[in-house]
Amino acid sequence: MKIGIPREIKAREGRVALIPDAVAELVRHRHTVFIEHNAGLSSGYTDEEYRQAGAQIIDTASELYAAAQMIVKVKEPQPAELALLRPDHLLFSYLHLAAEPELTRSLQEIGLTAVAFETVSEGPTLPLLAPMSDIAGRIASQTGSNLLYQHHGGRGVLLGGVPTTERGHVVILGAGVAGTSAARMAAGMGAQVTVFDRNRDKLQQARLIGPNVSGRHAFASAIEAAVQSADLLIGAVLIPGARAPHLVSAETVRRMPKGSVIIDISVDQGGCIETTRPTSYDAPTFLWEEVVHYGVTNMPGAVPRTAAQALSAPLLPYILRLAEPGWEAQPALAAGLNVQAGKVVLAALQ
Repeated sequence: MKIGIPREIKAREGRVALIPDAVAELVRHRHTVFIEHNAGLSSGYTDEEYRQAGAQIIDTASELYAAAQMIVKVKEPQPAELALLRPDHLLFSYLHLAAEPELTRSLQEIGLTAVAFETVSEGPTLPLLAPMSDIAGRIASQTGSNLLYQHHGGRGVLLGGVPTTERGHVVILGAGVAGTSAARMAAGMGAQVTVFDRNRDKLQQARLIGPNVSGRHAFASAIEAAVQSADLLIGAVLIPGARAPHLVSAETVRRMPKGSVIIDISVDQGGCIETTRPTSYDAPTFLWEEVVHYGVTNMPGAVPRTAAQALSAPLLPYILRLAEPGWEAQPALAAGLNVQAGKVVLAALQ
């Protein structure tokens, strides 16, 4: 199959879908790989490295899309990329269509088939979402700690505190991969961490991170009370393929301490906090009722080399399966199928 890897054009998105080692594996399986000029440069991979791996370097996106049958990219197609997609293309990328009705309609109108990384599933696990969730959780705690500095508009709290001071309080909604990674990072900084979820086993795992981590059942009243004392609130709720539910209301946010920080990792799926909205790395934060909000939709894009390496390993076997006839019969890829020949097939989108 002819597989195309374009250069990502979303704001400050430095990831590339496949690193040269993964490309070499595709070539070894007798697939033709096209990669756009400098597609891997922000991740630290040169055209020459891809050329040595067996890829063909294509000068422009229009040429690449014209040559390829399967398009493998990281982020959802941007407007300029939608114009290059054809009905016979198989698109494989993160899509998050539950929060993007206009993009869904565009893909339907094109008539292509789209498989979303974030809904490919192996039983209860999401193997293509997990590595980016892991990174996003870590970034959320690191970024939140920084945004609490006074010169960023924060309330001037050091999360771990020092002797004679209080520890900062971090509240995390969701004990999945992202939430647990955020809790581990925040706990490592010395913060007092409260994690909410409805799954007792996940809360038990969160507690095992350390004595400064509490696991609480996600009762609405308990969340509301905890959020009002939070220095940093991290939203990490995921319902695969569906829009995230709002667990924190605007009124609750209004009662948070002045200068506290909200980071909503769930923003890709619509956000789990009522006052959050998508932002980009060009303008990552905004203030609402004197609370700092951070809603960057491609958080792992800030560490593209790490993220590209983390994504390539689990991505490769699914690309190999997609390149073979009858892939729709495989449960993992069938779960990832969002749009087929222009028809929405994911139940959460219908």
